[in-house]
Amino acid sequence: MKVNHAEFIISAVKPEQYPDEGLPEFALAGRSNVGKSSFINKMINRKSLARTSSKPGKTQTLNYYKIEDALYFVDVPGYGFAKVSKKEREKWGEMIETYLTTREELCAVLLIVDLRHPPTNDDVLMYDFLKYYDIPCAIIATKADKIPKGKWEKHKKVVKETLKLKQDDEIVLFSAETGMGKDKAWRILDKWA
Repeated sequence: MKVNHAEFIISAVKPEQYPDEGLPEFALAGRSNVGKSSFINKMINRKSLARTSSKPGKTQTLNYYKIEDALYFVDVPGYGFAKVSKKEREKWGEMIETYLTTREELCAVLLIVDLRHPPTNDDVLMYDFLKYYDIPCAIIATKADKIPKGKWEKHKKVVKETLKLKQDDEIVLFSAETGMGKDKAWRILDKWA
């Protein structure tokens, strides 16, 4: 998809704040600082619509980005960030669970993982959660440019085995630096939208 228009719409914390246009939504889930904002920016050819931060735990709401008046990317708070209180993490967890399990417009979740490292226990829990609730998902393995090309398949295999990836769930090797995987990611989204 060639993106000419993308805009930030709202930071929501409860269902009554979600947009009500009925457009397809794609949630981006992953640990703090895995590259969700960089993924959004690369997918829409913008440098800073979704704000990136070197400080983990910045996203604390469901951030809605409208793309071409046709769909939404929904950036959800990252998990696994230790410097947030347990109470705050529980609040985020409840907000994310409500969104993922009740939102009719949600077409799929893009689970963002760092290709350089095996998925974390939190990544495995999120994937299992999505499978339990029968929520379609694809794995976006970011930072592929940081690994020599000859090792991509080895790292991809580690991601698949750690998550116990189901056969029909796709994995996309992605780089926000080079744009690698961008076209494949759009093809997957188009299929669900």
